[in-house]
Amino acid sequence: MNRLLFVLAVVASLWVGPSSAHDAVTIFTPASSEAHPEYAGQRARTMIHYALPPGGITAFNARIESNPMPFGSPPSSGTAYSTPASLACVYKLTTPIAGCNPNTTTALPHGGSKAIAIVVAYNYLRALKDLQKFSIQFGLSAPNLTVVYASGSMPRGSSYSWEMEAALDLQWSHAMAPNAKQYLVEAASDSFPNLMAAVDKASALVAAAGGGEVSMSWGTPEFSREANYDSHFTTPNVVYLAPAGDSSETNYPCASPNVVCVGGTTLRYNASTNMLLQEVAWVNTGGGTSLYEPIPAYQSANGVTGTKRQVPDVAAAADPNSGGWIYYTPSDGSPGGWTSAGGTSWATPTFAGIINTAQSFYRSSAAELAAIYAGASTNFTDISGWCGDYGGITAGGGYDQCTGVGVPVGYGGK
Repeated sequence: MNRLLFVLAVVASLWVGPSSAHDAVTIFTPASSEAHPEYAGQRARTMIHYALPPGGITAFNARIESNPMPFGSPPSSGTAYSTPASLACVYKLTTPIAGCNPNTTTALPHGGSKAIAIVVAYNYLRALKDLQKFSIQFGLSAPNLTVVYASGSMPRGSSYSWEMEAALDLQWSHAMAPNAKQYLVEAASDSFPNLMAAVDKASALVAAAGGGEVSMSWGTPEFSREANYDSHFTTPNVVYLAPAGDSSETNYPCASPNVVCVGGTTLRYNASTNMLLQEVAWVNTGGGTSLYEPIPAYQSANGVTGTKRQVPDVAAAADPNSGGWIYYTPSDGSPGGWTSAGGTSWATPTFAGIINTAQSFYRSSAAELAAIYAGASTNFTDISGWCGDYGGITAGGGYDQCTGVGVPVGYGGK
């Protein structure tokens, strides 16, 4: 059996999608994203979820191969899965058009410079080839990617779950900042010590490139010793990003005051026209008040109350029911294929690419966040909706623990 089909057929978690544009789509959670509270502070999990289209992934990709779409368009027509052009339209990174239909919106983001480093666990053998396939399909500039082994040697073995995470992170950070140099820094495992060693390596690479971002689409429930790791996110001229997660709990490193924490939204499309109707809080986005980290100055100075760090800071599209296209090939040699992915693991590299193209290149995450909070009313769209267990947290009316200060509007204040 094709390994991609196996992955999408056996993993366990299921959402009933809020977006009517994706009837009969089943959403699965790969093994690396399954919750294991007992591993808090020891092993990290990804925050990614995948779509299984009607008829299954094999039939879906067979239709794509038999009726290939022109380069510059989505690989299959008629869906509302996000493309680089449609998401750029939604966030006004290009001249917006009504509805931002993923099937007809073509204007791509341009720009990006210096570096973006993606930190993942294990090895992703087909990283460059899959990124090239994604770039050609959507008309993006050719990627400039270097794969780096944090331990000095290739991680032993691979994990399909972490490979899929890496595919999402690389492809969507490149989509938003196509001219940036990319590094894929592979940790030896998903243990926190190994991942932090990879963060240190990524930080050094980005700093040597003149600055940029380190994107970490993984985390763990908060734990009492987490502040001991905060110093890993302080390399000058590097901004760090992490996902808020996919439940109402607070996660680390998202909760670190030295990290931009990215929450999630849902893009709702018309089922008949594939035109965007609204953007609301993703009901499963993570967020809340940190158990251990004190409130940072960039929050307390800008109207966020309390004594502890609150997350997320910002948000972007995350709901896998209206997710973004990715191309992924398993490292075991099985055929690759197109599917759609979401989760705050999608929002995080997307936002990393946006702030890279904004070219402010702040000296630290705190400086980046100070600019974000100070200019939120102008440079972000406030989002409404609910998140958390049973929709217990309300989004809207300024800062909230679903979507932070909101979603991007252009490149200003980032």
